[in-house]
Amino acid sequence: MQLFFHNLGAGMEFIPRLTLTGIIEILIISWMTYAFLTWVMDTKAWILLRGLLLIVAFVGFCTLFHLNTILWLMGQVATIAVTALIIIFQPELRSALEQLGNRNFLVFLNSLLGDTKQESLFSAHTVNELVKASFEMGKVKTGALMVIEQKISLNDIVRTGIDIDGIVSNQLLINIFEHNTPLHDGAVVIRGNTIVSATCYLPLSESMRISKDLGTRHRAAIGVSEATDAVTIVVSEETGRVSVARSGQLRVMQTPEELRALLLSLSDAEVPTKHFTFNGWDFLKGKEKHERENTQ
Repeated sequence: MQLFFHNLGAGMEFIPRLTLTGIIEILIISWMTYAFLTWVMDTKAWILLRGLLLIVAFVGFCTLFHLNTILWLMGQVATIAVTALIIIFQPELRSALEQLGNRNFLVFLNSLLGDTKQESLFSAHTVNELVKASFEMGKVKTGALMVIEQKISLNDIVRTGIDIDGIVSNQLLINIFEHNTPLHDGAVVIRGNTIVSATCYLPLSESMRISKDLGTRHRAAIGVSEATDAVTIVVSEETGRVSVARSGQLRVMQTPEELRALLLSLSDAEVPTKHFTFNGWDFLKGKEKHERENTQ
């Protein structure tokens, strides 16, 4: 028995000791693996992964039976194949990088650099106008797509549309999305209390989990919520149902009160002054502005 424990102890010496750095590395690798598998399962890249697994199994088979000619041919093709895969799956790779750039810690870093907007907060009046317009259009089954900008700039999307620069109101939104009007096709972008642009083009989601019952309007709403932190209100032209897309998820709003509560929670969560620098004077000015707005 002593010999057994002696051998066991000798074997344990070859196992590397787990340090704090090692634990951090394990957690990072685990998170990266989980994020990669989640992204793969949610896009067309899942088909690519299955094909790669099949190729790996075939290479193992060739290695086991010493099929050297086939292995040589596959080695010659490998470099070209990697380049071809990058070109073929460019949209999926771009989507993955956009989602990476949409992480909260990167938004925090941008805020430290002053790369955030100061007027993204919308008022309770704007919330009421959005809720009223959404459900009034839902009653008559008028399709609508309203994107509310948050911390991440939507200037690229704004440039695809027509400038409006109008205060958010129930009447203006209904008039924009009315059938057979020049501005009804596409989305409107709302920044703070202002409708910045209309007829904007949105990126379509490539997610394989979206129901086939949802049309292009809903897929566009989910797409922009995947690429940015924007909140999108979408009104179905077929059913009149009002939904909200956020963080790649679509949630149906059953009542106006539910939509109002969601939008107010977003408004309350925002801080009016996001320009935080290490300059104490800028910080104090932001604090004074926040106090003035709270007293109004």
